[in-house]
Amino acid sequence: MLTPGDSERLLALPKAELHVHLDGSLRPSTMAELARDRGVSMPSYEPEGLARYMLVSDAHSLEEYLERFVLTLSVMQDPEALERIAFELVEDHARENVRYLEVRFCPALCTTGGLTSDQVMNHVLAGLRRGEELLGVRARVIVCALRTLDPQVSIEMAEIAVAYHGRGVVAFDLAGAEAGNPAREHLDAFRVAEAAGVPITVHAGEGFGAPSIKQAVRDARAHRIGHGTRLWEDPELEALVRERRIPLEVCLTSNVQTGVAASYALHPVRRYLDEGIPVTLCTDNRLMSGVTVTREYEHAQSDLGFTWSEILRVARTGFEVAFADEDERGELSAHFDAEVVKLTREETPP
Repeated sequence: MLTPGDSERLLALPKAELHVHLDGSLRPSTMAELARDRGVSMPSYEPEGLARYMLVSDAHSLEEYLERFVLTLSVMQDPEALERIAFELVEDHARENVRYLEVRFCPALCTTGGLTSDQVMNHVLAGLRRGEELLGVRARVIVCALRTLDPQVSIEMAEIAVAYHGRGVVAFDLAGAEAGNPAREHLDAFRVAEAAGVPITVHAGEGFGAPSIKQAVRDARAHRIGHGTRLWEDPELEALVRERRIPLEVCLTSNVQTGVAASYALHPVRRYLDEGIPVTLCTDNRLMSGVTVTREYEHAQSDLGFTWSEILRVARTGFEVAFADEDERGELSAHFDAEVVKLTREETPP
């Protein structure tokens, strides 16, 4: 059971967030305001009512969980909205001592209002840069392709990732409904990113089983795995992931919501940590999951029995496996170590 002191310590802990979707993490108040101003229909224009509606508490699958993204994307089609949403996401993370942030989204989904993918990228990056300048959180982008779209769109998204790599973009991702949409259908996009030295992460083992993770590892040649929840189903693959030290971007709450984990206490991240597989704790979607990074750490401690030393290990892993360059990762990790020492001293009575 968590004490108020535990929650305060977890909030104060410097953290990295490596798996959060821009279009799944709007503030309800902002979403309602943008919808009113743009004449977009919403189930509620009151922030509290909209927050309740957007919280996914009734999904039976990943596909049902994803249905609400139609609403968030409806207000993400113009420059002002994109910059505001991006800035506010940095601001929300700054409030809980997230020091490094990788935001992911698919630019192609924000072009129905007439913007090009390049314009979308520039406006999102402008919002993130403003947040970084004002709040000190290092904010980067992972460009997503979607399994459910034509593979040619995935190639275009990979080309966007390549064009902006080193200019705010740090990686390329494949997201979306897994069942019936194998990663191997998008291999050309992965090769575009790989040829240009853009790191790759893939959503896998969330809406489908271990074969999806195997494709991510062997075909897509992913450097990290988004979720990876069902990795335990294939012991040989699990051993390979451990041997190669491929990190898992673990999202506890959304995994419980989609049913891939029966409960927090039964989430296999406990097994993966014990097996020596690098794991990070992430939110996935702050709005749809009604969660913060700190809250995910609270679940790890209270429901999965993570000790303080294990919490520190997971938090540091977030900085170590970030898609930042080597020097920046080293700098972030060193700052983490220094702050943990300070945090520990402050808690130790004289």
